Amino acid sequence: MPVRKGAPALRYAGTLCAALLLTGCARTAPPAPAPSTPKPPAASAAPAAGDARPERAPRIPGVGPLTQARVPDGTTQALVVTGATADSNTATAVLYERNAAGRWSEAAGPWAAHNALRGWTADHDAGDLRTPIGVFRLGDAGGRLPDPGARLPYDQDEEFAISGTGFAGESLEGSFDHVIAIDYNRVPGRTPLDKERPLGPQKGGGVWIHVDHGGPTQACVALERGTLRELLVALDPAREPVIVMGPAPEIAR
Repeated sequence: MPVRKGAPALRYAGTLCAALLLTGCARTAPPAPAPSTPKPPAASAAPAAGDARPERAPRIPGVGPLTQARVPDGTTQALVVTGATADSNTATAVLYERNAAGRWSEAAGPWAAHNALRGWTADHDAGDLRTPIGVFRLGDAGGRLPDPGARLPYDQDEEFAISGTGFAGESLEGSFDHVIAIDYNRVPGRTPLDKERPLGPQKGGGVWIHVDHGGPTQACVALERGTLRELLVALDPAREPVIVMGPAPEIAR
């Protein structure tokens, strides 16, 4: 029987901010008569508190402003997975966490990873053998093996069993012993096995973080078994974790 535990999945959250700058005009007073003797220059007044420019919000290391803007305001855990180029099928993964002061720092990693055979894409389609680029929630987990201590909801089920061979002829057995669902074209709050595709089946789905079988994937991100178990224990739904993934130059935009 499947075992499902954990808190309800997080809802998507986003913040759209807009600012309106109002300017006004005032009449100027007539110039004062020139003094008979020169006066020393007056000391510069300290800027008023309201005149100070706001500090730029800290960003996740290696993540540029366009990508950072897609990270939800409430997120304080981010797994950053980057490849060297758009066609790379090997990658590096680092878990970052944000402290109470808003600063991001490395919490775990770097870890070696695999992604899809043909690399990355910003417009994923089923069967293109590329991993979607973007920022996606991490809210549900599962696997063929028992829960290793995850705080995310975890679905243990024999349906996670897999056989066959990968692109390099390697065995795929055990690849889904533990998985974390990436919220690309899926309904959050359900087992990773759920087949509903909100964007339609043509846009692919079932994009997971799973156990590395020693070669490229169809579209998923793969981590070594021990690393994935470490990640499962570390991810905290209260911190609204996300994955930020793609080629390093794209993520840095």
